Amino acid sequence: MDTNWKEKLEELRTAFEGVLQNYTDNMNFKPDILNESMKYSLVQGGKRLRPVLMFACAQMLGGKVQDVAGFALALEMIHTYSLIHDDLPAMDNDDFRRGKPSNHRQFGEGQAILAGDALLNEAYSICFEECSKGKSYRNAAAFLCKNAGAYGMVAGQAADLFWQGRLDAGKAEADFIVLNKTAKMIMSAVTVPAYVYNADENIIALFSEFGKNFGFLFQITDDILDETGEFEKLGKTVGKDKQENKLSALALFGREKSEELADHYCNICLQILNEMPYESGFLQALTQYVRRREA
Repeated sequence: MDTNWKEKLEELRTAFEGVLQNYTDNMNFKPDILNESMKYSLVQGGKRLRPVLMFACAQMLGGKVQDVAGFALALEMIHTYSLIHDDLPAMDNDDFRRGKPSNHRQFGEGQAILAGDALLNEAYSICFEECSKGKSYRNAAAFLCKNAGAYGMVAGQAADLFWQGRLDAGKAEADFIVLNKTAKMIMSAVTVPAYVYNADENIIALFSEFGKNFGFLFQITDDILDETGEFEKLGKTVGKDKQENKLSALALFGREKSEELADHYCNICLQILNEMPYESGFLQALTQYVRRREA
């Protein structure tokens, strides 16, 4: 394992926080309540996993974080909008996010919905601006935006709601939810740089497959933590998935089998990274960290 991976992680997080601060310092949407609501959720922190992955893959391919900074910002905006909407009473009904009141608890449901809508539209606006940099950027934008909508994250959220509490759901339905709700956006994080740098189809496929399996790994460990974690570490209510009969590998197979599945997806990620013709020590270390994380 890369012994300096934690320093690298902090370096990439700091780089993204700089990009984000530059954006939020210049936010001036009207009315002020909209601006405040959008900024409230954007600056709350969190893992910044998706922009970190995007920056790491850009560097892995020989590029610079600045080359994909716009896409990283757009991706985090999409992720933030999804969390705002996910916390709403009509969805997961969570009162806390990252240790603070959820957006709808702070500003009301209507304002929270609008803040999410605004963040999504801002993300697309940024992607459109990136498209002016050439065909490779247009391909990257198309991949990201497609994975955020009805072919990806939104489809996963819809399935998550539809299959909640139903007894006729199985592994295929659970996998559909994870693939679309979680993995598609992580696939975007790691594959956008490959599109930007005009990587060949085989390399794009490797990054995409890595992102898919990393997404499954992340979601399964997240589901386990929902049952075994602590509010102080997670920053959100524990035990909500079981309480609301959410469909997941944990609900279907139990803790022991879910741990085995997490190991399985972790090993696949490491195998894919070993197949890549690039130095992948940081991503290998990050993958192993996600497998054993406590928050």
